[in-house]
Amino acid sequence: MSVEESRGEYWLSSDLGQMDVDAIHGYLSRVYWSEGIPREVVERSMQNSLCFGVFCGTEQVGFARVITDFATFAYVADVFVLEQHRGRGLATWLMQFMMQHPRLQGLRRWALATRDAHGLYEKVGFKLLNPDRWMEIVVPNIYKSK
Repeated sequence: MSVEESRGEYWLSSDLGQMDVDAIHGYLSRVYWSEGIPREVVERSMQNSLCFGVFCGTEQVGFARVITDFATFAYVADVFVLEQHRGRGLATWLMQFMMQHPRLQGLRRWALATRDAHGLYEKVGFKLLNPDRWMEIVVPNIYKSK
């Protein structure tokens, strides 16, 4: 089930077929959380997630994906808007659109990790975690050449 919404020259879609894997990989391969990520890993992650894109005309200018069981839990990942399109409320719009998707209703828990975008996520209801409840395994620099 894909959903679309438009606002001026920008539009959002949850149709995986609309996503520009080259543009998404181009951005993700240079940011702190996924630097050096191989294109095939990006493709596989998209195939196994519910993806959302921000478009200006035919150009993909933003992206987010949700890893979920569609019943109880969702993890938000890889959220971005290209630098030249920032400051227009697109990331907030993308997050609201994503969280209103029909397949993501009634979930008990949403989670994400961010180093620098707390303000964005607070706008749509996220709060800082209780660190005594959460555990993780992190493999830093997994995509960098050895």
